[in-house]
Amino acid sequence: MKEDFLGKIFNKCLKIFHINISEKTEKLLLQIFKFVIVGGTAFAIDYVTLIICKEVFHLNTLISAAIGFIVSTVVNYILSVKWVFDVSGKHSGKRNFIVFIIFSLMGLGLTELIMWFGEDILKISYLIIKIISAIIVMVFNFVTRKIFLEK
Repeated sequence: MKEDFLGKIFNKCLKIFHINISEKTEKLLLQIFKFVIVGGTAFAIDYVTLIICKEVFHLNTLISAAIGFIVSTVVNYILSVKWVFDVSGKHSGKRNFIVFIIFSLMGLGLTELIMWFGEDILKISYLIIKIISAIIVMVFNFVTRKIFLEK
């Protein structure tokens, strides 16, 4: 397994704690860790964009959430295909981008549903609901991208 800087740190941590796992498990755990980093970066962009749209431009919460989601999806795609998922296999870049967008739109729909339900029905702050929706959508994104993007 070709290691990058994070992979080397990950392996050193495994050795320090005397943890022995298979190469396949190690690769999956490292990939999940990278996905969390990429997802955290995308979430920060999404969250800040949501707040700016809502508080500075006084846009509707659902419109603000959609704008934030779209901006962060572009960043997420670039980082995911460059660093997290091995997309060099049997599928073309165009096909991978289309699949990524389709599942991102599904994630956006899920985000909007959770945001609407949390803010309008449950009367919870949009800032809290956004965090909850991000966690749910992050799991959805990892599973779908792992299944449909990798070789």
